[in-house]
Amino acid sequence: MPNTELPPLVVLVGPTAVGKTAAAIALAPAFGGEVVNADSRYLYRGFDIGTAKPSLAERAGIPHHLIDILAPAAPMSLAVYQDRANAAIADVIHRGKLPFLVGGTPQYVNAVVEGWRIPRVPPNPTLRHDLEREAAANGVAPLLRRLETVDPVAAAKIGPNPRRIIRALEVFAVTGEPISAQQGKGPAPYDALELWLSLPRAELYARIAHRVDEQLAHGLLAEIRGLLAAGVPSDAPAMTSLGYRQSLPALAGEATLAETATRIKTDTHRFVRHQETWFRRNPRLERIDVAGPDWLDGLAARIRRFLAERAGAVAPAGEGSGNV
Repeated sequence: MPNTELPPLVVLVGPTAVGKTAAAIALAPAFGGEVVNADSRYLYRGFDIGTAKPSLAERAGIPHHLIDILAPAAPMSLAVYQDRANAAIADVIHRGKLPFLVGGTPQYVNAVVEGWRIPRVPPNPTLRHDLEREAAANGVAPLLRRLETVDPVAAAKIGPNPRRIIRALEVFAVTGEPISAQQGKGPAPYDALELWLSLPRAELYARIAHRVDEQLAHGLLAEIRGLLAAGVPSDAPAMTSLGYRQSLPALAGEATLAETATRIKTDTHRFVRHQETWFRRNPRLERIDVAGPDWLDGLAARIRRFLAERAGAVAPAGEGSGNV
């Protein structure tokens, strides 16, 4: 049932290459909508081809928020993203528009929709370096035991994950409180309609293969070469994106174009499986099969019904059979 005490939010998620961006661009104008990005790689300037970022022409008629807001080497934490996304959504709602939260980074989406409580502790480079050096010298087990003494709940949940162990120890060192006591879900901040765009695996993999071939044909390696020439470090956060890190050996003469394409496709398949694991854990998601010819009309009808329910007038069955 709708909760009209909360502001509305339409959420479009789905695996890489399923068509989230195109769906948002097609749907948003019909609802006075604006897009708030929830793809971690769209945040970075200069990373366009490999991320399949919507072009300036595609964005021209529909306001998009949180795209191209970071330099390539800039860090982005989950807490900062949550704050920026909530501010963008509030701005959209304040102007009487409907926010569409669109992307394939599940943690970003869930942090916003579920109101996650996230420790606001900035990274401590010196402490992190010391802990990383300790892990490299002695393995992760001593760090995990140290975490078990100050936060057994987090230690049991995290397991032997060095990055997350170091973050938990960092938060405890700064605040004196276990990270597990500072995390969790808060009250839902939005009345959210959460829609999961999906495709049969074989068809999705075919789309991924076509996209990768097109990206390589249209200058992905040249884009990366230009970024490196402009001083972007090869280990910058954005350079770890799919398509970019797999292309570095080719630029160094250590892999062929065909080998690069195969590696990008294989790693993208792995990432898609990771995304879908997250999506399956969310019982609120309504799955939309985008393989059929009329799926976009059906999606528009579902959004209209959501808005009608909020207005207290449920749309009649079969409504929305026309074009978007």
